[in-house]
Amino acid sequence: MAFRFLAVPAHRLVNYPQSLPDDERLEPELPPVHEAVERALTGAEFRDVRARDRMRALLQGDRPPTLGAPEAGFGPSAIFAQPPGDLPALLRLADELENLAKREAGERALVWKCTECGARYAVPVALVRQVSIRCERCGNPVELTSPRSLGEEALIDPFLGAVNHSRRELAAFFREAMARGWPVLVAEDKRVTRNPPSA
Repeated sequence: MAFRFLAVPAHRLVNYPQSLPDDERLEPELPPVHEAVERALTGAEFRDVRARDRMRALLQGDRPPTLGAPEAGFGPSAIFAQPPGDLPALLRLADELENLAKREAGERALVWKCTECGARYAVPVALVRQVSIRCERCGNPVELTSPRSLGEEALIDPFLGAVNHSRRELAAFFREAMARGWPVLVAEDKRVTRNPPSA
């Protein structure tokens, strides 16, 4: 990922080029998709500024960040939010991220798998009928009945799924960091070649 969020206790902060401690650290479990964090923050605000713009300004602005890197290959970290002053704003951002994830979750579908060849079939929940079809791959009958379904999935493109997963993970991470009273840091992965920012 091009950007990385983490939190450590304030007394464990070190200056760059040292690395931040990894024995006492909190990080969201984000998918390994380079633009997912930036896209996850799109449309969300932190203290009346777009969260994505704040993140970029902290890392690429006139005053470069000075805190330790998360690990080798990352640039210095900057404080994105610090308790207690940023607590209300960060909790609002967490709520906003969760609401964006819900709004963009997409239509739900029931999924089945052919028992013979493993081909998957998804039908939007609103269109599900109790029928039997022939598998397009092997011709084996596939029973499209609710009890035989593998469950529900969202009918969205995989990248949007990664973005929404990132939004939920970031929201939980922001809340946990504030609950612990730890500053939230952000750093840029210097190993990733980034595209020019989009408007």
